[in-house]
Amino acid sequence: MTKTSIKHIAEDYNMSEQEIVNKINDFGIEQTDEKYLEGEDLELFIEMLNQEIKEERGNVIEVDNKITVQDLAEKMEKSASEIIMKLMKMGTMATINQEISFDIASLVSNEYGFSLIKNESSELEELEIESLMDIEEDDEKDLVPRPPVVTVMGHVDHGKTSLLDAIRDTDVISGEAGGITQHIGASEVRIKDHKIVLLDTPGHEAFTSMRARGAQVTDIAILVVAADDGIMPQTVEAINHAKAAGVPIIVAINKIDKPAANPDKVKQELADQGLLVEDWGGDVISVEVSAKQRLNIENLLEMVLLVAEVEELKANPNKRAVGTVIEAELDKGRGPVATVLVQGGTLRVGDPIVAGVASGKVRAMINFKGKRVKQAGPSTAVEILGLSEVPSGGDQFVEVPNDKTARLIADKRKAIQREESLKASSKISLDALFEQMSEGQVKDLNIVIKADVQGSVQAVKQSLEKLSTDEVQVQVIHGGVGAITESDVMLASASNAIIIGFNVRPVSGSEQVAEKESVDVRTYTVIYKAIEDVKAAMSGLLDPEYVDEDTGKVEVREIYKISGIGTVAGCYVLSGKILRNSKVRIVRDGIIIHVGELAALKRFKDDVKEVAHGYECGLSFVNYNDVKEGDIVEAYIVKEVERTLD
Repeated sequence: MTKTSIKHIAEDYNMSEQEIVNKINDFGIEQTDEKYLEGEDLELFIEMLNQEIKEERGNVIEVDNKITVQDLAEKMEKSASEIIMKLMKMGTMATINQEISFDIASLVSNEYGFSLIKNESSELEELEIESLMDIEEDDEKDLVPRPPVVTVMGHVDHGKTSLLDAIRDTDVISGEAGGITQHIGASEVRIKDHKIVLLDTPGHEAFTSMRARGAQVTDIAILVVAADDGIMPQTVEAINHAKAAGVPIIVAINKIDKPAANPDKVKQELADQGLLVEDWGGDVISVEVSAKQRLNIENLLEMVLLVAEVEELKANPNKRAVGTVIEAELDKGRGPVATVLVQGGTLRVGDPIVAGVASGKVRAMINFKGKRVKQAGPSTAVEILGLSEVPSGGDQFVEVPNDKTARLIADKRKAIQREESLKASSKISLDALFEQMSEGQVKDLNIVIKADVQGSVQAVKQSLEKLSTDEVQVQVIHGGVGAITESDVMLASASNAIIIGFNVRPVSGSEQVAEKESVDVRTYTVIYKAIEDVKAAMSGLLDPEYVDEDTGKVEVREIYKISGIGTVAGCYVLSGKILRNSKVRIVRDGIIIHVGELAALKRFKDDVKEVAHGYECGLSFVNYNDVKEGDIVEAYIVKEVERTLD
């Protein structure tokens, strides 16, 4: 419910608190609290006060909290240039379309004999948004235990899906009526009368894209490691995601039924990654399971309940609903559909909600079995219908008093989103590192390293960590082999890290994600250059650099062997254009295998200066013939760019 203090109203109307109290009494409004007005009383009072001011003042202009110079000039029937001159004399520089605050507009209007008052709906809108954007703190006595939310992570083919199926089957065996169908990105199981919520969202998304937006949806991570395979690159990635999110990890050592299973080898490799299991004197719980044979599944779930008990997971079911959008899509028949995880309060059919920049009334709720439900309490995932548009995964949703308020808040969030996109990025970059260090903004420089081989990852990691100083601590939060992926970019975004790639390139799409998330991605072919750059950035001594400016991307589709010339690659230009004087990188499976120059660029039999996107061409390379079908040729030119520290 909207609530504001007498003091706040007095300040907005440039009146004393006693004058406001007198007006309240004159209007016959009974206060429930002598220092506040709320709900209908507040709306009625502001309406009556504005009406009285209009009658008393005559030359009154109603405005929102902010107004452009052009609008103010029109309302006072003055020229915009005259208002700009008046503002300049008052020490305020403004252009014709620039917004000025209510206070400055009041001063200008008073000069011309006009009085400004805040638009009633604008005033109420601001008050409602201020009170409803913030989620109230819970009182300890209102909290009750809630089920844990669990994400299953691990390397591909290590049995994540099989383990989820085994867990669901266990639930059916324990007496749950009917089979459990995966209708939404989450499911529920019961063990010993306790509920566990399993997120089917790809593990890294539960930790990165959502955490980057400030949402913490996962309580416990189950890390699946195959007993016959051990720790793999995606396993390391999963560990780093969970560690960065501060989420407790339970290790499920899967496939113990296989002859080649070696759980001790897995435990040793886990220890190398900083996860010491309980058997070895550590504090990480590990359970040896077989998803295929359904071995120890109940034991694994009991360990989840044990960790949940230690974590003391609680929520208040008796407040307005709040939670996170897990995933969302536009369904042709049903419109915008969002899967949400209720984290506090209870969501009911008919509740008006705001989810990111989307708003609406909950028209229907569908649970993980595909059945319609009327309400959903804490740690419950449901599909909801009725939103105005498709929200983003990771957006927070909040229940609000009515549809109008929901629309106002959604519109306000859109405006804030537009403003933020126009502002300079606050993400860390090497160029601005020294300045941010000097201002005390940076205490940790987080780095994600990707390289072509594991030895390079270790070499870069050790060298960079030695650069730590009293002012800034260099921390490598993830190191892996292979191309720079979207997952790497999202981890860097969530952890405010920079990405350093050695002999690797970003995969298709990850560059766009890096640009959108304002993540600084640096690629090198010489280790020392990477170390020197970070060291120079920390010292504020960045030299002018030579930057590779990509001009186009080409795919090799056929190979021709021509005597006297060598290998000629028949290619298709995927994007941009390729120039005769371009330098080139040949990339195979995300790894740079050759950097060099073009020997020839042909279109049919003719030599050409350039070939544009969508056309075919023939390429040959200086002193290089080992090109294969499917290789990507990245054309670029080298530009000298002067580095700046802003």
